[in-house]
Amino acid sequence: MSWHVTVLTLFPDMFPGPLGHSLAGRALERGLWSLSTRNIRDFATDRHRSVDDAPFGGGAGMVLRPDVVDAALAAEGDGRPAIVLTPRGRPLVQADAVRFSAAPGLVLLCGRYEGVDQRVIDARRLEEVSLGDFVLSGGELAAMAVLDATVRLLAGVMGAAVSAQEESFSAGLLEYPHYTRPAEWKGRAVPEVLLSGHHAEVAAWRQAEAERITRERRPDLWAAYRSGLAAAPVASEGAGP
Repeated sequence: MSWHVTVLTLFPDMFPGPLGHSLAGRALERGLWSLSTRNIRDFATDRHRSVDDAPFGGGAGMVLRPDVVDAALAAEGDGRPAIVLTPRGRPLVQADAVRFSAAPGLVLLCGRYEGVDQRVIDARRLEEVSLGDFVLSGGELAAMAVLDATVRLLAGVMGAAVSAQEESFSAGLLEYPHYTRPAEWKGRAVPEVLLSGHHAEVAAWRQAEAERITRERRPDLWAAYRSGLAAAPVASEGAGP
C-alpha cells in the first residue's frame, strides 16, 4: 500500500503542480505514493457554498468556518496525521519530514484568508506547521514543500539512500560543499583532498567543512549541535558495541 496524502484546499487545481515533476513526479507515476485533493467548499451547507465568515471581535479579513472544515476533516478520519499549514505553526524541520515519511500518509489542511477557526484546530488536535517567519497567500505552497521534503524520503524514491543521510540537517549540520568536473574552472580548483582518493581524509574534510559552514551561517544549529555532542555519553574503553 502506497503512502497516501489528501490535501484539503479551496484550490485543488493547484495540485500536483511541482509535485508532478522530478523525484516526486516519478514516484507518483510509479505508485510509491498517491495524492488526492478535496475542495473544502464541497462541505459547505448553504446554497452559496460559504466556507468563511467575519471574525468575532472585529478586524480585517475572513476566517474559515469550523463546521465546514470539520466536515472536510471527518471525511479523512482514517488515522493519518492531520496538519494545518499556518504562519504561526512550528517551523518545519528535517526531523518532521522523517517522521511524516514513517506514517501511513498525511492529511494537509491549507489555510486561507485570516486562517482557520481555532476551535476546529483544537478539537481535531491538528498539528500546526509553518515554513518560516513569513506569510503566504495560502497553505498550498507550504503543503507542496512539506510533501516534497517528505516524499523524497520514502523507500525507493531516491536512487541512493545514503544521499539522505548526508544532506543538510540530517546530522544537525548544514551540508558540506560539492564539486564535480572540470577539476579547474575559471581559475578555481577543486580542493586537492577530494582528488586524493583517500576516503578517510575526504570524510574528515567534509565533516570540517560542514561544521565551519554551520558555525558561520547558522549559529542556532551550531549551538544545538555542540550541545548534543556535550550531552552524548562517552563509551568506556574496551566496552562492547
